[in-house]
Amino acid sequence: MMTSPTLSLRERDARAIAEIGRLRFSPLSLTGGKGNRLIEEGGRSLLDLSGSAGPAILGYGHPAIVEAVEKSMRDMAGASLLLYANEPAVSLAETLLRIVPGDVDRRVWFGHSGSDANDCALRVAVAATKRPRIISFIGSYHGNLTGSMGISGHTAMTHTLPRAGVLLLPYPDPFRPQFSADAVLALLDYQFETTCPPDQVAAIFIEPLMSDGGIIVPPAGFLKALQERCRRHGILIVVDEVKVGLGRSGMMHCFEHEGLEPDLVIFGKGLGGGLPLSAVVGPQSIMDHAPAFALLTTAGNPVATAAGGAVLRVIEEDGLIERSARIGTLFADGLRALSTKHATMGDVRGRGLAVGMDLVKDRQTREPVHPSVTAKIIYRGYQLGAAFTYVGLKANVLEFMPPLTLSEDEAAEGVAIVDQAMTDVANGRVADADVASFMMW
Repeated sequence: MMTSPTLSLRERDARAIAEIGRLRFSPLSLTGGKGNRLIEEGGRSLLDLSGSAGPAILGYGHPAIVEAVEKSMRDMAGASLLLYANEPAVSLAETLLRIVPGDVDRRVWFGHSGSDANDCALRVAVAATKRPRIISFIGSYHGNLTGSMGISGHTAMTHTLPRAGVLLLPYPDPFRPQFSADAVLALLDYQFETTCPPDQVAAIFIEPLMSDGGIIVPPAGFLKALQERCRRHGILIVVDEVKVGLGRSGMMHCFEHEGLEPDLVIFGKGLGGGLPLSAVVGPQSIMDHAPAFALLTTAGNPVATAAGGAVLRVIEEDGLIERSARIGTLFADGLRALSTKHATMGDVRGRGLAVGMDLVKDRQTREPVHPSVTAKIIYRGYQLGAAFTYVGLKANVLEFMPPLTLSEDEAAEGVAIVDQAMTDVANGRVADADVASFMMW
């Protein structure tokens, strides 16, 4: 297809990129990025409060990643881990084994995204335990491959039926306590007693902070109690850290906030610093179930794994875990301070630099706003110079997942833009037609 020189990047995108592979929350079309800024067509710079949905954990063009990628490309140790070991991949695996708590003999599997990592963990857990069933949660999102999609419980996934044998439990939401932690645990006990015998369950997949479901922080002690039940029945604990791990929560691993001791840990998004990279860390007895069990030709390639090694070094050496906790608190507190000005603000929650703002029609009933309100705030935020997105089962939660390198000044800038965007939307400065093409779920 010929490309017209008069078409904008957004128009070319619409003509060339399939709908099934994209989400567009605003007209933002990019030609570059530097630090914590995105550069759109025409040269305007915007503050990135989304981290490109998480992968840009160190922002854009970070010197450590650039250096690692350039070095690995100039002296490339093959292009795959499939046939030959390579230094960057083995070194990254060794680092992951060091930073992930656990005292059993473990192994690492590399992939390209959280989707394939969760898919691999699902298949190998079922195969190795010879148990066919999986427990997951309503609101969870574990990926977009057949397996990982089949154990996800997000409303955006209703176009695909759940995997046969999956048990989807409610995820208790302290802001909307339709199901308390005790009620969910009682439901699980009842399922074990009746239609879901625990000796049929291979694993439970847990998000220690439910991200796409609405940035939901679980009630204290809930996940630990869940883990104790599963331990009694030999059910593997699989923790999905794809979006909220690697320092983002204010600890190296988000599951550490909950006192979890997972059997398998899933990494993706930020691990590659913007390059396609994921990993599963788990017991050798599970991960070595069978040779050639989960083959991806370019998984573990030296370029992506070199970037991953750089990401982990920077997080540790530059104190980004502490920084995430500190800047995240400043940012979340800044948003909370806006509640006196904006009646639609229902709740601000999260951990570290994983922050959600739950928007409501009424603070007493906590009924979610219509998704168009969320979309309008994002659209107006784009106009004012910031990029962020929305999540939640009702598409009513503004999501902020900025790079861990976000500064205090940038956090204050972000709060000011959100404040102005909400004010302008409340005053009718964004029309329904403006966001009609940006209603993603």
